[in-house]
Amino acid sequence: MSEGHVAQIWRYPVKSMGGERLDAVQVRTGGLPGDRAWAVRDEERGRIRGAKKIPRLMRCKARYPLSPTQGGGLAEITLPDGSRLTTHDPSAARRLSEALGREVTLWPLEPADRLEHYRRGAPTHPDVALELRSIFGLLPHEPLPDLSVFPREVLEFETPPGTYFDAFPLLLLTDASLRALQERAPKSVIDVRRFRPNFLIAVPPQTEGFVELAWLGRKLRIGSARLEVTIACPRCVMTTHGFDDLPQDASIMRTLVREAAQKLGVYARIAEPGEVAVGDTVELLD
Repeated sequence: MSEGHVAQIWRYPVKSMGGERLDAVQVRTGGLPGDRAWAVRDEERGRIRGAKKIPRLMRCKARYPLSPTQGGGLAEITLPDGSRLTTHDPSAARRLSEALGREVTLWPLEPADRLEHYRRGAPTHPDVALELRSIFGLLPHEPLPDLSVFPREVLEFETPPGTYFDAFPLLLLTDASLRALQERAPKSVIDVRRFRPNFLIAVPPQTEGFVELAWLGRKLRIGSARLEVTIACPRCVMTTHGFDDLPQDASIMRTLVREAAQKLGVYARIAEPGEVAVGDTVELLD
């Protein structure tokens, strides 16, 4: 059964920075080649850190001048002032630190057995509930998400060792969900860039609501690739940050909590690699 077609493809060379749109991509078992192949490490904390704690990361953008391998390659970063550097630039750490307002270094993916590289550091807040609320952008009366749905390793590590993904290699989002959120938050600027999917899927215009939540546990064929939809994506404070022409807007999280139990989009893993291009049909298999 056809669910729609691929409207946009996104790849994010550096974790938490703005990404690049693609016309087509080869989906491999580890995800999109070069997706989140780089990350910054907070040298004050000594661990990998994303825009949940360093919001200015989202004001940077990254792209690959040449097609990357699965493990990445040289990426070009545009800083908030419009200046550029590459991930191989000897001054990259200094210039990024100046742009972000804290000392950071830039790291490629490390082998999965380098566990200390991926291990979680000390929290900002000693109170666990307060720490989680700051990460997810929640008010004291709003419920925390159910973390038991995540792979156990992400409770111990910042990202699954060997990757810089939050949990799974792909994030899917439909335009119906964006429309539904905009209808429920008419004063907010709802833009796909806030939600950082790999695939934005266009469904029939009459489709209403957060439709991809019905795909959990099912398989999709997208182009010649086959995906297994795993869990809904509980949204974090990153969706509320201001960057580019998008204003900071904490009310987006209030709407997500109230209208969608804080979830928007779904994670997926790759069941069968293949090529995906804009315009390809998205088919629900079972």
